[in-house]
Amino acid sequence: MGAQIIRYSEAFKRKVVEGLEKGELRNQAEARELYGIGGSCTIHRWLRKYGKNHLVAKVVKVESMKERDRVKQLKRRIRELEKALADTKVEQVLDRAYFEVVCEDMGIEDVEGYKKKLAGEVFKKDE
Repeated sequence: MGAQIIRYSEAFKRKVVEGLEKGELRNQAEARELYGIGGSCTIHRWLRKYGKNHLVAKVVKVESMKERDRVKQLKRRIRELEKALADTKVEQVLDRAYFEVVCEDMGIEDVEGYKKKLAGEVFKKDE
C-alpha cells in the first residue's frame, strides 16, 4: 500500500497561516506538531499562497547606484587579481622547471642545496 495522502481544506490552511501571522503559533514546527501536519514544506507553501509573505524568509537588498557601481568595480578587480595570481603561479612553475634543467645541465645533483647556496650569496650582495 502507498503512502496516505491527506488533503486539508482551504479554511484549515488559512487558520494555520492566520495563527502563525498573529503569533498564536511560534513557528511552523509548532503548527505541524499541534495540528499533526506531516510534510516539512507544507506550511511553508501555505504561507506563500495565503500569507502576507512576511513570515517567509526573504533577503531585501537596497543599494544606491554608487554602491552597485563600486561592487561591480571590486568584482572586476578581484577577477584581475585572480588572473594575475594564476599567471604568477604558472611563471613560478616554469622558473622552477628551468632552474632544474640548468642544474642538470651543469651536473648539479643537489638542487635544493644549490638553491640555498645561491640564496645566501644573493643576501650577501644586498648587505
